[in-house]
Amino acid sequence: MDFALSFEQQSLVDSLEEFCKRELYPHEALVEELRYVPDEIRQDIRQKAAEAGFTNMYVPEEWGGAGLDKQTKMQAERVMGKPHSPLGMCMNRGVTGILFKCRGEQIEEYLLPCIRGERKDAFALTEPGAGSDARAITTRAVRDGDDWVIDGVKQFISAADIADFIILIAVTGVEQTERGPRKRFTSFLVDKDTPGLRVEPMKSIVTRGYNPNMIYLDKVRVPDSKILGDEGSGFDTANEWLYDGRVALAAHCVGRAERIFEMTKEWAASRKAFDRTIGEFQGVGFKVANMAVDIKLGDLMVKEAAWKMDEGLMNRTEASMVNYWCSEMVFRVADDAVQIFGGMGLMEDFPIQRFWRDARIERIWEGTSEVHQDVIARDILRPYRQ
Repeated sequence: MDFALSFEQQSLVDSLEEFCKRELYPHEALVEELRYVPDEIRQDIRQKAAEAGFTNMYVPEEWGGAGLDKQTKMQAERVMGKPHSPLGMCMNRGVTGILFKCRGEQIEEYLLPCIRGERKDAFALTEPGAGSDARAITTRAVRDGDDWVIDGVKQFISAADIADFIILIAVTGVEQTERGPRKRFTSFLVDKDTPGLRVEPMKSIVTRGYNPNMIYLDKVRVPDSKILGDEGSGFDTANEWLYDGRVALAAHCVGRAERIFEMTKEWAASRKAFDRTIGEFQGVGFKVANMAVDIKLGDLMVKEAAWKMDEGLMNRTEASMVNYWCSEMVFRVADDAVQIFGGMGLMEDFPIQRFWRDARIERIWEGTSEVHQDVIARDILRPYRQ
């Protein structure tokens, strides 16, 4: 396995990073203060990203995109982990993978407008009583003639406040299996202006501007044509792109850790105490060394995972491994950075406190660290069970 970047890959990474520094970084403090991205900034970023050639980098060539391989995509995602998340979301880099299950009129109504950047989706799975245990969801869709009537509540749904439609997972029945009765899950495409659907923001201390939301569904009626994929295959449809999401999160964590590390090195090398730079003290120097090693390992894990995805060798154990390590890693790096910056690391005038807060969610939202540890352990020990 050769993880060295080609000239073309390195050129993309370098130009993308320069774009982020020039067009995204300057807006971070404002978005943090407002808790949203103003429309004029969102449109400006989207237009400039399109002009720079960063639109639909991850969309397959047959749909008009660049069709980047996974190794190149994850290097781009590493870079996109450095700017404030809501600003990165303004760039139309691709579409939610599950949307490629669109069929017939769904293609013109949902997939193509998303590819063109005209519409935006939000994915709604989590509920107040169903987080890591996704099979515990209770939002239910009941058939009524040619329609489905949906009732339930979704929670922590990112970007639902700015989305045009919701990709919603609901229970559509129960079937008997060898392990007993199991719920049937189905994916629906639900326009946000559908009667009975209500979105309410949740106030989070992390990723301000890329906000979580509650979604309330009260007798929301949608036709058969709004089913995404097949009835009863909602989890199968969603699981197909979970590996990609977990590796992309890991890549984001590496990029964020790199940015934190660059600022921390400069501070440790210039801040003085007792007539010495603080980096000369072993207590600080060892933290810097550990940060460097952590980031290096995370970077290599992401590169290997991306290579395995390209080769069709990725499995859920390794997807959990890279997600678990990198999400824990970025928080260690951010926490050590706060310690090295001292009191200034907690001041709102410095971005370190924001990196520290935002790093905390990485250990939760693509599956908690504990869930990933459980998956890894169960998969490793399964052959030894009687």
